[in-house]
Amino acid sequence: MFSWTNLTFLKPLIPRILQIKFRRALAKKAYLSARGTWPIDPKSSKPPDGWKGWPDNKKFALVITHDVDTAEGHDQCMQLAEMEKRHGFRSSFNFVAEDYKISDRLINDLRSDGFEIGSHSIRHKNPFKSPDKFPALASQINHYLKEWDAVGFRSPSMYHNMDLLHHLNIEYDASTFDTDPFEPQPDGIGTIFPFWVKDQNNHKGYVELPYTLPQDFLLFIILQQKNIEIWKKKLDWIAENGGMALFIIHPDYMNFNNKPHYEKYPAHYYEDFLNYIKTKYEGQYWHALPKDVARFWSANYKGKTILPAKRKHICMLAYSFYESDNRITRYADALAQRGDTVDVIALRSQDTTEYENIKNVNVYRIQKRMINEKHKITYLYRLTAFLFRSSLFITHRHFKYPYDLIHVHSVPDFEVFAALLPKLNGAKIILDIHDIVPEFYASKFSGGKDSLFFKALVKIEQLSIKFSDHVIISNHLWHKTLTNRSVEKDKCTAVMNYPDESIFYQRPKTRADNKFIMLYPGTLGWHQGLDIAIKAFAKIKDRAEQAEFHIYGRGTETDNLEKLIVDLKLMDRVFIKDPMPIDQIAEVMANADLGIIPKKNDPFGGEAFSTKTLEFMSLGIPIVLSKTKIDQYYFNDSVVKFFIPDNVDDLADAMLTMIENRELRETLRNSALHFVEDYRWSKRKNEYFDLVDSLIRQRKS
Repeated sequence: MFSWTNLTFLKPLIPRILQIKFRRALAKKAYLSARGTWPIDPKSSKPPDGWKGWPDNKKFALVITHDVDTAEGHDQCMQLAEMEKRHGFRSSFNFVAEDYKISDRLINDLRSDGFEIGSHSIRHKNPFKSPDKFPALASQINHYLKEWDAVGFRSPSMYHNMDLLHHLNIEYDASTFDTDPFEPQPDGIGTIFPFWVKDQNNHKGYVELPYTLPQDFLLFIILQQKNIEIWKKKLDWIAENGGMALFIIHPDYMNFNNKPHYEKYPAHYYEDFLNYIKTKYEGQYWHALPKDVARFWSANYKGKTILPAKRKHICMLAYSFYESDNRITRYADALAQRGDTVDVIALRSQDTTEYENIKNVNVYRIQKRMINEKHKITYLYRLTAFLFRSSLFITHRHFKYPYDLIHVHSVPDFEVFAALLPKLNGAKIILDIHDIVPEFYASKFSGGKDSLFFKALVKIEQLSIKFSDHVIISNHLWHKTLTNRSVEKDKCTAVMNYPDESIFYQRPKTRADNKFIMLYPGTLGWHQGLDIAIKAFAKIKDRAEQAEFHIYGRGTETDNLEKLIVDLKLMDRVFIKDPMPIDQIAEVMANADLGIIPKKNDPFGGEAFSTKTLEFMSLGIPIVLSKTKIDQYYFNDSVVKFFIPDNVDDLADAMLTMIENRELRETLRNSALHFVEDYRWSKRKNEYFDLVDSLIRQRKS
């Protein structure tokens, strides 16, 4: 796999100050990308199976290590050790064997004062760059381990290859981390606890000790922090979760003489942190050397705790507003809840930020959108702009933190090609067709199936599907359409818009009025048929004076619908309101008396399944539903009140019947609640997990 770290041969040619400035620029981008998982990754707090706690029932473990990268760092080791001794701490010092002369006296003095010595390899460069040469390098490292009576290793720059490390005669390695997106090999191990790494034959192994607090060089030289707040925040979180607080301090970059330097930070930062630890947590931590932690772990958890399952890195890519798209949020939440790392690349509305972490999902909003397209050229331009932006964004993210799988949501189908380079690099691609595009186009812009543009869209559909590794389609009628014209059956799965019962569940109404609220939540497009519903309401308003019709959403028909409300003098009875995030709109829906889903029965709308149908059912709200082809496929008169599509009078009669007949509402409500039990996301999400996992296994094989 391509990596920017392959360009390290240029490093000696670049002045050090320019290297630092370049790393600072890269770190700024990484910092923005890593919000939500750095400095704290909430998923890394899970203790290992069978966890019984630290020795003496201490709240957490405290482990201090030092990497000595240069001769200057070597010469400052005793000053650093004296500082720690004053405060009652001990630590390990890891030396690079042949980059500088190592004083035997220093080694002996440190060891006699209760400090530990470890190996930081032979040279300060990637020891795993040529795996076939590592056994010979390991022989050299083992020589110094024996000479120094050392049992621990840390790789330069945190490069890691846990399989190759079995060549070393070590009790522990400390070359990994829970989360650190700034390292050249940034794949975090995802735990704040040690773990056992066994060899293939399980005859031997070693303990892995990931560092869990940000390195001093990163905080103070690269990110140029002027205080220790990040350290304090992370330590407090580790203590709260009972993990191991292991940190790395470099004597090379500590300024003991207060002379300004671009690659130094005040030594008192570290001393202040030691004081913070001792003051706040005195008596609560097990302060141990790395070798002591390794021996404790080996004695108590050898063979019981092994390398944590590597988290899958999955991207959701959608020309949509994440927070109001239940289909996407449902997938992302489920994956995040099971422990996967999930990024979402989506649209940004006026009242949202470019980045947000929502329920452990990283949401990147890369393009603004107003849903006001009146012409297909405008619509196509915005889709193309998003394709270009998302392609650049996802490619950059992938080569920094490789994706295992990219789940692309259509409309449009061709958005899958934003994942071209990640796919060439091994990522698996799912194309999830929410709305079948050629028919959607014909509905949105009055195009016919015989038009050249419609036929071109079918061709794009076929090419997009061929590019993808698997296709998900949102209902069974469209599954039949797709498998007849564009995809083999074994490559296509129907996954409906199943409601998430953690959001859509029965609850008491919080309204205390005598109104009868009819509700439509969703996109305001032509095929949604809101004009039919507004006209129908106008016919019954005088016979149902307590009734109001609330519409939540925005879309291409917003202006036309607002004008229709004015023309029919319904301003005090029919209200169009802004869309809301999923959890908020669920509360609004739960307080309604009747759901209205008035879709038109055109070639697209007649086969488009409305997410809101099952959501209303899950909330216990009865529904008036257009009797379209797709709705007849799934439902009957025992669970919904049907009306003839596009028929204003029949919809008006259905509205009035439901308003006046409480018993009918209760009957439909109860039948629908029983019906929807088989359509809950909790019962169906494992099918999605199986699909995701099977595709990723294919990638790895």
